[in-house]
Amino acid sequence: MKIALDRESSEPVYLQIRNRISRLIETGGVKPGDRLPSIRELARSSQVNKLTVIEAYSVLEADGLIHARQGAGYFINQQLSTQPKTESTFAPTQEVIIPEKGMNSFLDIRNAALQAQAQKDFINLSSGFPPASGMDDLQRIARRAVKESIDDLFRQNHPQGQPKLRGQIAQLLVQHGLEISPENLIVTNGSMQALALLAQQYIQPGDWVIVEAPTFHGFLSILEQAGARAIGIPMTAEGMNLQLLEQYLQSHQPKLIYTISSLHNPTGITTSLSHRRQLLALADQYNCWVVEDNAYEWLAFEPTPPPIKALDQCDRAIYLGTFSKTLMPGLRVGYMVVTGKDYQPLVERKLLHDMHVSVVSQAIISEYLATGHYRRRLNHLRTINQQNRNVMLQALEQHFPADASWTIPNGGLFLWVHLPKTVAMPTLCRKAASEKVLISSGSAFFADQQGYPALRLNFAQPLEDIQRGIEILGRLIGEGE
Repeated sequence: MKIALDRESSEPVYLQIRNRISRLIETGGVKPGDRLPSIRELARSSQVNKLTVIEAYSVLEADGLIHARQGAGYFINQQLSTQPKTESTFAPTQEVIIPEKGMNSFLDIRNAALQAQAQKDFINLSSGFPPASGMDDLQRIARRAVKESIDDLFRQNHPQGQPKLRGQIAQLLVQHGLEISPENLIVTNGSMQALALLAQQYIQPGDWVIVEAPTFHGFLSILEQAGARAIGIPMTAEGMNLQLLEQYLQSHQPKLIYTISSLHNPTGITTSLSHRRQLLALADQYNCWVVEDNAYEWLAFEPTPPPIKALDQCDRAIYLGTFSKTLMPGLRVGYMVVTGKDYQPLVERKLLHDMHVSVVSQAIISEYLATGHYRRRLNHLRTINQQNRNVMLQALEQHFPADASWTIPNGGLFLWVHLPKTVAMPTLCRKAASEKVLISSGSAFFADQQGYPALRLNFAQPLEDIQRGIEILGRLIGEGE
């Protein structure tokens, strides 16, 4: 590919490259699925710096025209011949789940995920993390971050997180309508640590806790270890069933409501502003804490309503976020927003738990935020995720039975498929694995490990894997009916 550049033009070189490639796509000079020159190849042939090519490719990704595949390079996006349906038919039976015995084992689920991760040449639709693509700048950013944080590696550090990073996170949250002070933030080892600390702070053995059904399985295991009893309030297409929520707030007087209001895990549902206000009003009325765990909120394709915490006037809600779902899980950096009298007790629990989060991990996150690379990373993920979601929706329409239904998330990594009652999930998972497609039964996301037959599918996967994986699953479901 030869790109003619005007060195005397006032237009930046990276935009010239972007515009030339964009025109090639529009005119059919390159076809959907074609591979673009590598960053090094294009930098050499155009006689520009590699960073200039990276910037050009980043803008093309944000435009939705290209995507990166880990270890393979950049490719022209596929053009969808038809748009998938935009209205979900998800409408499960509204049954409250109150388990009599243990809820689930997060260790078992984690071990199964690690085993799946080790499989080669498998299509992994069960993953809970974003792709590793678009991280060409990681080594450079990490080197700079380590260099600037050397002094902090040899001194005591803040258990609530480095002041610079807390200030940056506070500025970031303003974009979601959450205006708080850095003194309201506690940086944690991922949001899992935040959930564990909150369980220790607010829950005693025997206490009732409201969760959504389905919900994040890690918190179910935390509740089990705390000796709490869960009440699984079913999800509707609009979020937790508020009528049933009020009924059980009145009858069981739970200590806490755990909710994922934006891009819910596992269903992908985002609740409306009205739903959030009603949930908070009920929590106020029945004197119940609210833990709002919005790990995927930054991956929304369109703006989401302000968090429940932004509506909170009584210090009743606690907001959780993480960089594990947007940058990388290995850094283990999350945060929680706590206002009111419980901030200092939680900081003390954090101090006694692990002293502080890794200084190097905090420095790397801080460098991403300071340089604008975090914004580019988010744009990259949103672009490829939206295209991949649409491809998965098309494949579901083509290959899954008519009596299956699914959510249509406006971002994040997952959609949730409600399957016919006739589907035997263990058999489906086993047969899919035999054809090198890794899936996990939706039962793990219910408090009794039962619920209805369902799948959480991660659409942040290569397009070929999505199309092939859904085709195989559809065939196996049809064979089992």
